[in-house]
Amino acid sequence: MNYLEQSISGLLGLFFPELCVTCGKRLISQERYVCFECWHDLPVTNFHLEPENKVAQLFWGRTTVLNATAFFSYKKGSKYQQLIHFVKYKGLKELGYEAGKKFAYQLVDSPAFATIDMLMPVPLHQRKEKQRGYNQSDWIARGMAEVLQKPVDTKNLYRKEYTATQTRRNRYERWQNVESVFGLREPERVNEKHVLLIDDVVTTGSTLEACAVHLLKQPGTNVSIATLAFADI
Repeated sequence: MNYLEQSISGLLGLFFPELCVTCGKRLISQERYVCFECWHDLPVTNFHLEPENKVAQLFWGRTTVLNATAFFSYKKGSKYQQLIHFVKYKGLKELGYEAGKKFAYQLVDSPAFATIDMLMPVPLHQRKEKQRGYNQSDWIARGMAEVLQKPVDTKNLYRKEYTATQTRRNRYERWQNVESVFGLREPERVNEKHVLLIDDVVTTGSTLEACAVHLLKQPGTNVSIATLAFADI
């Protein structure tokens, strides 16, 4: 960046400062989207160290998941819910990528996730992805893959039907809403593979369960789950 560009950037920063998406404070040099203090105070779960954690328990008696974890947890209305909101709805896909990298640094030395063969983000319907402009789970998975050094498969698992938002549904309603909407284009490609399903947030686990059910129909396939956040409701 030359002197003129630095001057213009400085003036724009003076009148239109970039703010932390979680706390609202002005970002300083080297900070992007989230300030260092908020990253430091992120309520990380460390669920990858606890096999019988709250995310894993969501799938007990429903489907067979080898491991399940989430990077951080939040309560409704907390400042860290804003982080998810900006990644999902406000176009900050790059924040999803950066958060995915930070998440993966926790998992890179975890024996529970050492046998992963590929990362597979939960897909959006083409209509919804076109409206939003991107799939936030893709970007989280890309960030994680950079650290874990594993491939990301964004084509095989797909959403067959456009479904309404899950936000105001209970667990049974969420399952009814997604139980038949996913499919695999090339099912044999996951045979004998350990697939890590990636999503932005897990609440009841219904969407992830529906994805896992399709994957687990294939011979020798194992599924683990990693989400950026756990909505601790």
